[in-house]
Amino acid sequence: MSNPMLQLRDIHKAFGTQHVLKGINLTVEKGEVVVILGPSGSGKTTLLRTVNFLEKADRGSITANQFTVECLDAKKQDVLMLRRKTAMVFQNYNLFANKTILENVMEGLIIVKKIKKKIAEKKGLEVLDKVGLADKANAYPNQLSGGQQQRAGIARAILLNPDVILFDEPTSALDPELVGEVLTTIKKIAQTGVTMVVVTHEVSFAKEVANRIVFMADGNIVEQGPPEKLLVNPEKERTKQFLSRITSEKGSTDFSN
Repeated sequence: MSNPMLQLRDIHKAFGTQHVLKGINLTVEKGEVVVILGPSGSGKTTLLRTVNFLEKADRGSITANQFTVECLDAKKQDVLMLRRKTAMVFQNYNLFANKTILENVMEGLIIVKKIKKKIAEKKGLEVLDKVGLADKANAYPNQLSGGQQQRAGIARAILLNPDVILFDEPTSALDPELVGEVLTTIKKIAQTGVTMVVVTHEVSFAKEVANRIVFMADGNIVEQGPPEKLLVNPEKERTKQFLSRITSEKGSTDFSN
């Protein structure tokens, strides 16, 4: 491991008496695509949300591109700096209903990066073209399909040029026939060398796009490794149980191909 872009050290998070994250340690290299798999309630989304302080971890430290924040005594300035280095793509799009798609996409550039509106517009149109939405720039979110809205959310994240993009189950709110277009968009971004952490239930997508898969259960990282190893021949019984359940739910999926 030589060039870490994101490091999580001893991350703990509890909601009341429920200990959701139990001392997570994770390092993501520059340009790496790490996919986090695991059953519902395993802490995947909470972990992602602690990275940019949408949830404040109770303990531990987060380092993004050599900038470290101690979670317990993070100052507002620290959190802002960390958020500039990360961008989140949410499962429910989080678009402003009263703004056009272009306005939604360029909002972060104007607010966070203080870029002039004209320049933000030009960059926004370029990135909408990249995700196949150039013709929807002046449409409003309710005029788009779920898949198109999610691609707009992805465009918004790319435009901020973050060190790491975090995807929180980006296809879980979509109708099955719209999942493919979003996964294709994410694959294209992965090919450009952007560092990504993706929480998903899409095991076949994980197999295609991930450099490494992290399997979480009960607030812990159970095991991790390259897809061809973890999906085909996992070491831990808990991982085997999860994969066999997913296989039986979705029909026989051959992960070895």
